[in-house]
Amino acid sequence: MNKNVIVSLADSNYFDLLKELIDSIRSFKESSQISICILDAGLTDEQKLKLSEKVDEIKKAEWDIEVPSYKVGGKDWLKSQVSRAFLPEYFPNYEKYLWIDCDAWVQDWTAIELYFKGCDNGKLAITQTMGPGYKIMSKAKWIFGKLALIKSQNFKHAISSKIGIEDARKLAFAPHVNIGVFSLEKNSPCWAVWQKNLRKTLNAGKIFGSEGLAINMSVYIDEVDTEFLPLNCNWITSNLLPKFDEKINKFVEPFLPNYTIGIIHLAAGIWKEDKDMRLDKSVKIEITTLENKVLIKSLRYLK
Repeated sequence: MNKNVIVSLADSNYFDLLKELIDSIRSFKESSQISICILDAGLTDEQKLKLSEKVDEIKKAEWDIEVPSYKVGGKDWLKSQVSRAFLPEYFPNYEKYLWIDCDAWVQDWTAIELYFKGCDNGKLAITQTMGPGYKIMSKAKWIFGKLALIKSQNFKHAISSKIGIEDARKLAFAPHVNIGVFSLEKNSPCWAVWQKNLRKTLNAGKIFGSEGLAINMSVYIDEVDTEFLPLNCNWITSNLLPKFDEKINKFVEPFLPNYTIGIIHLAAGIWKEDKDMRLDKSVKIEITTLENKVLIKSLRYLK
C-alpha cells in the first residue's frame, strides 16, 4: 500500500467535480505512488460504484463531533466541515494525508510534491489566501473618523463562534489560511489542536466555515508548526482569475513571472448569469492570455 494518500469528499451534486479531480490526479504518472480515498457525504450507489474503479477506499463521512440536528438541516455535505479533521481515523493505513476539496483539480504535479514535502516533521502544510494582485485583504465599516468595525473573514467568524474577544483580535488581520487544500502527517500534533479548536467553533457558531476558523486558530493562536506554501499551490479563482499560457496550454499566475498554477480551486464558484461553473460545465468566462488575447474558457478540468 502507498504511504501517501489524497482525500476528498462529495455528495451527489458534486460528483462530476469529484470525478474531474480524480481524473486530474490520475493524469500524472506519479500518481501511481499515491492512494486516493473518498469520504461519502451523500453519493448515490451508482456514483460510488463508478468511483470504486478509480480510488482505493470509499467510507461514509460521519459527524465526528456531535452537532445539533437543527444546525445540519439535512445537509450531509456539511460533514466536510468536521470529518477532514479526523482523516487518520477514517483511513489509518497511511503516513501522510493531502486533502483537496472536490471543487479543485490538479494542473501541475509540483504542487502535490510540495504539500507532501511541506508536512514533514509534523508540520501543517497550507496556503494563505494572499498574494500579488490581491487588492483587499480585510474589510472595515467606517463609522466616524478613524473609528471602524472590522469585517475580516477570520474576525467575523471568530465573533459569531464566541471564541473570546482576545483570540478574535489575534485573528482579525491575520492572512486567512484556506483549508480546502492542506497536508499533515498521521502523527502530527496539529490534528489534536485542530480538533480542540473545532469543538469550540462548532459549539456556538455555524457549521459552515467552522473548520476553517479552527485551523486559523491553530495557526495564529496555538502557533502550530506551519509550512506556508505559495499561492499557486491553492489558486482560488474567485479571488483572482488566472491567465492562460497558450504555449504550454496551462493556466498561470497573472503577474510575472507567471508561475504555472498547481491546483486550481473553484471555491465560492465562478458565476455567470446566475449559473455556477461548479454545477454547470457550460459556463465559460473571458480569460486573458499572456499575449493579451481574450479566450472564452471554462476553469474546470478538461481531459
